[in-house]
Amino acid sequence: MNEVRIPMHGSGQSLYVAHEKVYPREVDGRFAKLRTLSVWVLLGIYYLLPWLNWNGRQAVLFDLPARKFFIFGLVFWPQDFIFLTWLLIIAALALFFFTAIGGRLWCGYACPQTVWTETFLWMERFVEGDRTARQKLDRGPWNSEKLVKKGLKQVLWVSFALWTGFTFVGFFVPIRPLLGEVLSFTLGGWETFWILFYGFATYGNAGYLREQVCKYMCPYARFQSAMFDHDTLIITYDTERGEPRGPRKRGTDARSQGVGDCIDCTWCVQVCPTGIDIRQGLQIECIACAACIDACDDVMDKMGSPRGLIRYTTQNALEHKPSRVARPRVFIYGGLLSALVVGFVVTVAMRSPVSLDVLRDRNSLFRLTDDGNQVDNVYTLRILNKTESEQHFRIEAHGSSPLTLLPERDYVVASGDVYSLPLRVRRATYDPVGPETIQLTVRSVDNATLHATTDARFLAPAR
Repeated sequence: MNEVRIPMHGSGQSLYVAHEKVYPREVDGRFAKLRTLSVWVLLGIYYLLPWLNWNGRQAVLFDLPARKFFIFGLVFWPQDFIFLTWLLIIAALALFFFTAIGGRLWCGYACPQTVWTETFLWMERFVEGDRTARQKLDRGPWNSEKLVKKGLKQVLWVSFALWTGFTFVGFFVPIRPLLGEVLSFTLGGWETFWILFYGFATYGNAGYLREQVCKYMCPYARFQSAMFDHDTLIITYDTERGEPRGPRKRGTDARSQGVGDCIDCTWCVQVCPTGIDIRQGLQIECIACAACIDACDDVMDKMGSPRGLIRYTTQNALEHKPSRVARPRVFIYGGLLSALVVGFVVTVAMRSPVSLDVLRDRNSLFRLTDDGNQVDNVYTLRILNKTESEQHFRIEAHGSSPLTLLPERDYVVASGDVYSLPLRVRRATYDPVGPETIQLTVRSVDNATLHATTDARFLAPAR
């Protein structure tokens, strides 16, 4: 690629250099197999999940117009926003925990940018060939072969990107009717916009930007050092063993020839998806995909040298110091993460499909009846029905003495509605004397197990 130079004032130095396209070589090995498995699992979850049904509806659907969020047997409402916040905190702590132990595992195996970039690279290799063939094709003149291959690659990329955008919208709009609208060309404006937008983002990020997203756009590389220490597992080159670099014959002893185990074949650079040289030390561009480990191990096998010239290790281990995984930050991250996960599961399992809020009337503390023998407190009750069907609710009140509700009747609350109602609670004026705490319960007439209870303060005069 030609270099673009912008000269500085009064000098011939360049400020900017055009981006050099990275052509990662395909590699085979244990980490490559693990990464391939991760890509297939994650893409399978993404593309297949919207098509699963659960109790006659889409298993996972974030229905924004209806304000319902279906996740298999669970239904969440906007009032359950706290659970989303909880999940985000769990995700952040999980990132800290796994980074402290194994470095950028997320980036190398589970990040959407990595997953879709790998997929687009597979399609590129399928059409254009291996690394050498792709470089030769890009440098060659435009001819019929190049037009056909580039055109076919674009067809695959665009089709896959649009399918990705369609699947993304399928998490928010029922995907089967959505497919019918696409096939009949009756798709709505907003659905069309988001399919094209998400498809274009996938096409641009995975097809062209690739490693530039990791290098320049992702903030994780910038703050990862705050979670690293000398006991964090990182992918690194063993300088002590590998230097000085130099070629040698297969099966010969490197030290007898005055060189290290590194034969300077540059395979570790050629397989790197971000185009860095791991032999220069830990760099923020490294996404810990371990492709360089697989490549170097393969070369070491061929040269008759032991594996591990490039490997997962710690800084302390490289410096021949004791290395330990169990350390304070790991215990802190792990303890907090475990507590949050357990708390989340228990809270969701115990979540009531009915909730009740009680607000006192601010206009008066209490009201005495005309004969002065009874006292009234006025409340506003808000009943939230989180079930998927209409419910008939009845209000109950319990205190240290009999309580009367005015009016006393059933209330019909539609699915997902918040029903507000004024309620007058009456009791004997001096039984007991002064204020007390009472319990207000809303209970479904159709299903007695659906209920919610809250405390309220009942005010009354003292003698």
